[in-house]
Amino acid sequence: MIFPRLTHPRAYIGAAALLALLAAPLVINSPFVYHLAVQVCIFGALATAWNIVGGYAGQLSLGHAVFYAIGSYAATMLVIHFGLSPWIGMFGGAIVAVAASLVIAYPTLRLRGPFFALATIAFLEVCRLLVVHFEGVTGGSAGLNVPLNIGIQWMIFREKWAYLAIAFGFLVVTLWISWLIRYSRFGFYLIAVREREDAARAVGINAVKVKIAAAVISAALTSILGSFHAMYLTFIEPSAAFSLELSIQIAMFALIGGLGTVAGPLLGTILVLPAAELSRGWLSGLGNGTHGFVYGVVLVLVVLFFPRGLVGHLGGRALALIDRLPGSRHRRPAPGPKQVASRVASTSRGQPLLVAEGLQKRFGGLLATDNVSLTLHEGEILGVIGPNGAGKTTVFNQLSGFIAPDAGTVKVRKSNGEWTSPSSPEGFAQTGVGRTFQIVQPFSGLSVLENIMLGAFMRTQSAEEAEAIAREVAELTDLTALLDHEARGLTVGGMKRLEVARALATGPKVLLLDEVLAGLNPTDVTRAIAMIRKIRDSGVSVLMIEHLMQATMALSDRIIVINAGRLLKEGKPADVVNDPAVIEAYLGKGYLDAQAA
Repeated sequence: MIFPRLTHPRAYIGAAALLALLAAPLVINSPFVYHLAVQVCIFGALATAWNIVGGYAGQLSLGHAVFYAIGSYAATMLVIHFGLSPWIGMFGGAIVAVAASLVIAYPTLRLRGPFFALATIAFLEVCRLLVVHFEGVTGGSAGLNVPLNIGIQWMIFREKWAYLAIAFGFLVVTLWISWLIRYSRFGFYLIAVREREDAARAVGINAVKVKIAAAVISAALTSILGSFHAMYLTFIEPSAAFSLELSIQIAMFALIGGLGTVAGPLLGTILVLPAAELSRGWLSGLGNGTHGFVYGVVLVLVVLFFPRGLVGHLGGRALALIDRLPGSRHRRPAPGPKQVASRVASTSRGQPLLVAEGLQKRFGGLLATDNVSLTLHEGEILGVIGPNGAGKTTVFNQLSGFIAPDAGTVKVRKSNGEWTSPSSPEGFAQTGVGRTFQIVQPFSGLSVLENIMLGAFMRTQSAEEAEAIAREVAELTDLTALLDHEARGLTVGGMKRLEVARALATGPKVLLLDEVLAGLNPTDVTRAIAMIRKIRDSGVSVLMIEHLMQATMALSDRIIVINAGRLLKEGKPADVVNDPAVIEAYLGKGYLDAQAA
């Protein structure tokens, strides 16, 4: 099952490991061990919070310490200047951190590339300079001492176990939030955007929105943890709080343990932080920064031998062993009502569903699409053919929102009969237009089942319903036997069927297939042809670009020919392929002259 239950042995083993972390200092009863346990809890939670944006969403936040520092300074200054409890101040800091994350994320996460990472570093340095400058409020470069008001209200204690209890509580809450996100629709969306943003948009995911949401959640959690850590340290200063080294350290823990996993950041912290702290104490006489050497050695070893992190590399084997334990077995969710059953009534068959009128697209001096118009009807398979470089994929991308036409419109008929013109790939997907890609774009790190579920999540927020829809679609696309396999391990034919299944799971009225038969062996071609016919019979209209003429002739109700960006011919398959202009476009005028001779 994709979504582990709290009664599953995995949950019990995880809880036991956390309790062992809490029990170790109680057994040893050493102030240093207590301090080490508190540090592991805090940094494990910080790495887990960073992992939400850096691991799940794949957005490298190299200046993430700015949110930690905002929480630290906000709580401390509210205690000093207004006498407010840090329990209140930490939420004030979280609000400021959320605002700061929006300032950084809103413009930069609309772009692809290193802009978010660079912006977080720049923001970190700007905030550090501001704190140093406003010395009267922030203490400047000298820092601030936290008032030593003993009591839970002020989060200041004489006993180390009290700090450990609170730090452990924050760790558990952070892990719980991370677990909820990972096994929710939102978590799947984040991973899809991280893996392949275009494919994610094709199944209705607003990539910018989910990335910004991840940044906001991560910033809020990091700020709250920073507030507590300031109370624990009882002193803050800008060079330590607004530290690029701290940001990299947090990210490194997640990287070593396993990016994008729930347990990985904590495991990386447990592995590296105690060794670094012990080396700092034992080897400090050899020079400053000895602990950094430990970080570097561990990081190099992990990158060389465990490039996906410890959990990413070894977690699958461990979970396979756990799942063999009694109580691990579960029943598959019962399939829901037939979600992909026939939806086309005979009275409406033949009505237009997708209409493109006068599409034009120019790339510099090249007119890639020149006044192309086409109509796809209900219950129809429409084939699009043409020589390489004719502009077919450019038209295809305009029909799915990935390219905006310079002129012309694309309209889709909604279920209530009204027409709409979406402006984005996710808009087309939500209107009922699914698509595949000429070069397959599976979410490689996910299983076949999870890939299909990403499409199903557009129709439901329930994990169980999404899994039921995915299993039903897998039957239609002949993928049931492969559901537990990773997508990266499929053959070309399997990946092509997977991409069709993912698009079909969104519940489309229109399915756009971009060379879905290309590169397949004869057996896979036969299987794909049968699959496309079943899809059409289920009530989904199909528009397909294909170079395999025998398959196009056998499947298509109508064919349109595009050449040099223009609509050359439209009609029944037999009429189109025997047209002299079409033959000339494919084979050249010399072929026609030879035939005439």
